[in-house]
Amino acid sequence: MFTGIITDIGTIRSVEARGDRRIVIGCGYDMAGVAIGASIACSGVCLTVVAKGADWFAVDVSGETIARSAKDMWSEGRRLNLERSLRVGDELGGHIVTGHVDATGTIRGICEDGDSWRVGINAPAALAANIAGKGSIAIDGVSLTVNEVADQADGSADFAVNIIPHTRAVTTLGALEQGSEVNLEIDILTRYLARMQQRM
Repeated sequence: MFTGIITDIGTIRSVEARGDRRIVIGCGYDMAGVAIGASIACSGVCLTVVAKGADWFAVDVSGETIARSAKDMWSEGRRLNLERSLRVGDELGGHIVTGHVDATGTIRGICEDGDSWRVGINAPAALAANIAGKGSIAIDGVSLTVNEVADQADGSADFAVNIIPHTRAVTTLGALEQGSEVNLEIDILTRYLARMQQRM
């Protein structure tokens, strides 16, 4: 489990094609305190540390994960939002995030809003009903609050979030551009409510 509060930005150093992809990620973590088998969320995707060095760790990324995450996310040089898994007693500063990407969204537009950025994102129809104003959503692993939602004729939904200067500085969200794909994870409560409604 995670909180959506990013604690480092990593960079993909190498990508090796195997049955899965072995990806080496450079980071600023003290890797002496990270065990093999530990979970680290990489731009919203929960992955398992399978090897490590002083300033890097390696993960195996399956074809399923690649297919469900943002396009070109797993390429050499790509910067990733990193968060180590939540420990009992840690402060829950964002919201409960599982590290399971529900879908990808597309950046519609970005504009200044005071000192912040207002970012418009289109979410696919499968997620539209699970996004609500003042609700929580994880975008590339970052916990954010939905400001407003507008349903679209094709069943999708456009929604907006505000990114404050601090968040721009300590995450990869400051590099977003119109047309970029992002990983979306809906609030865990809405995921279970949607499943319950399907069964009724």
